[in-house]
Amino acid sequence: MPSLAGQFLIASPYLPDPNFQRTVVLMVQHDEEGALGLVLTRPINLTVQQVWKNVSGEQIDAPEFVLQGGPVEGPLMAIHQEEELSELEILPGVYFSSQRENIEPLIREGRKAFRLFLGYSGWAAQQLEDEMQVGGWLTLPATQEQVFETNNEALWKSVTGEVGSNIMRESLNLKRMPQDPNMN
Repeated sequence: MPSLAGQFLIASPYLPDPNFQRTVVLMVQHDEEGALGLVLTRPINLTVQQVWKNVSGEQIDAPEFVLQGGPVEGPLMAIHQEEELSELEILPGVYFSSQRENIEPLIREGRKAFRLFLGYSGWAAQQLEDEMQVGGWLTLPATQEQVFETNNEALWKSVTGEVGSNIMRESLNLKRMPQDPNMN
């Protein structure tokens, strides 16, 4: 299977794990050793401002909510638009960082959009592929605009609507359908 990095995973109703009900996951890394993604639709009751005060003692103006990136504990992580602070490019103009020296300037300076995460979604080798094979996940190429959408319901509706349209288009095989309906 080709890498899913830079794709959205959309939890289908067939995925039994309640951690992912109604979620959109941005895939950060995916290879034969496993996968790492961040849930974009699970804000937690903490703001960037509160987390930063706990981490650094500094008071900043950052009212955005931190996201629960998934059920696996891990370091503070960010997706952002600052290439010089990146550790990995996820898709054009969207970068990933987990090192404090890269996350600090994102939060302090706040020049461009970023999203901050506690926890992540992780899969062992072949685990994600197995979940996909039984229909647990749908995929869609991610866009920069959707990645930084802060209205979770709008993101969910946009992504699921696009996936639904793609499924219908494929199942109806519209490429072979004549232009003139009278030709059917």
